[in-house]
Amino acid sequence: MSEFVVHSVPGSPFGRAVLATFEEKGARYRFEALAPGGGRSEAHLARHPFGRVPVLAHDGFLLYETQAILRYLDRVLPTPTLTPIDAKAAARMDQVMNICDWYLFQGVSNVIAFQRIVGPRLLGLTTDMDAIIAAMPKAHTVFAELSRLLGRQSYFTGDAPSLADLMLGAHMDFLAATPEWAPLTADRANLVTWLERMNRRPSFQATTWERVSQLAKAA
Repeated sequence: MSEFVVHSVPGSPFGRAVLATFEEKGARYRFEALAPGGGRSEAHLARHPFGRVPVLAHDGFLLYETQAILRYLDRVLPTPTLTPIDAKAAARMDQVMNICDWYLFQGVSNVIAFQRIVGPRLLGLTTDMDAIIAAMPKAHTVFAELSRLLGRQSYFTGDAPSLADLMLGAHMDFLAATPEWAPLTADRANLVTWLERMNRRPSFQATTWERVSQLAKAA
């Protein structure tokens, strides 16, 4: 099979979801790192007109949007499958992936994780506490719903991880590094246990910000 190339920024939870999917599949890939802000370069805009990450290149085929990439990989690398066969479980996977995109990232992670991690660590910005405080009510709503959907299951669609767990886990692990994680999970222990389970998986251990940064330097 021809080479897979992932264009992303080390530390991006969207990029991590793609890399973790490759690791779950046991498939080889090449990581092409973009520097912070590199999404606006002419070369990257030719791959992604909206300047976001990640982008997958495979045999002359360019694909952006994380959900599209994950589903593509699950089709062209079918073993082990990361999409439930049961229609209701597959629908739940799709639902959680969309919650991740539209509610967890938009207005929660892109505020809290940015203000706590990305801005200070990469851009030298001072944390805006007012922005974090304003984001917390929505964050509690999102966490409450994710906790409800997970229930007592090991993963969001049952006993085995799906694309939803890989995508959501990358974002939740980012948030777990912020002080807001404790109040958001105080009454939602199942989310803490689930993330600990995800972080024990070799796919997540191989795709931490530090490991991906090392991978980028070695390229």
